[in-house]
Amino acid sequence: MTIAITREQLHKQIDALPDDVVEQIADFTFFLMTRRQIKPAYTEWDSDQWQTFTLEHFFRETDDVTYSLDDAQEIYHP
Repeated sequence: MTIAITREQLHKQIDALPDDVVEQIADFTFFLMTRRQIKPAYTEWDSDQWQTFTLEHFFRETDDVTYSLDDAQEIYHP
């Protein structure tokens, strides 16, 4: 199995996991990178890169939460 296939399968598995498990994986990955003295790629991102990252995650289509007009009216009181 090539590294590219392993990475692709890992991405698919992570995408299917609950958020709390993904956070644990991220923590463990950060631990391994720190131990090997590897800097995370995002530490040197500029504001445009962070903005793009944020917008991509904000507007992703896999959002499981749906809201109705009743939900909005329950929260919004003019």
